[in-house]
Amino acid sequence: MASLIERLRTRFGVVDPEAALPDDAGGLRAAVAAIVRRAPREELLFIKRADREGDPWSGHMAFPGGRRAPGDAKLIDTATRETLEEVGLDLRARARPVARLPDVMPYSRMPHPLTVTAFVFDMPEPAELVLNEEVASVVWAPLDAVLRGEGATKFRWQRDGLDLELPALDVGGGVVWGLTYRMLELLREATGE
Repeated sequence: MASLIERLRTRFGVVDPEAALPDDAGGLRAAVAAIVRRAPREELLFIKRADREGDPWSGHMAFPGGRRAPGDAKLIDTATRETLEEVGLDLRARARPVARLPDVMPYSRMPHPLTVTAFVFDMPEPAELVLNEEVASVVWAPLDAVLRGEGATKFRWQRDGLDLELPALDVGGGVVWGLTYRMLELLREATGE
């Protein structure tokens, strides 16, 4: 079977990660990096966010990333800057962008609308990670298992009087749910899984 990177290249061709960038969409913008490490096997990087007062994503499993800063010329700059800050990985030197997944918005109520863009990066060789205070730990999950939905589970979300069981994925070291889970669904669709 072709690798994820090969399938994305077949699907998207030569990708301009900034094509049709809706910068004037209004509201806040954020970007994340879905990093595929190919050696020793294809694995996808997840971070477990540190527990922090006032952080709505405190303790959650996610891709490295965050809100766009005024100095970020493009959203891909946000994803690369945040990845360098959070896990010490310089994507410009160690990886290359392969795809830009469709934008997503959180379902939960927030004071301001937030649109998140996920960029898929190909990282052919392993690299040492240095975590900052925002990241408690990292997990390199086998990509084939993630795309097949192995570890499918439910996550109980309770807030503002709501009590929901949401689809989730145990990636060994944490449970992915919510916005990151929806991005995984988009990645599965993009690769035909």
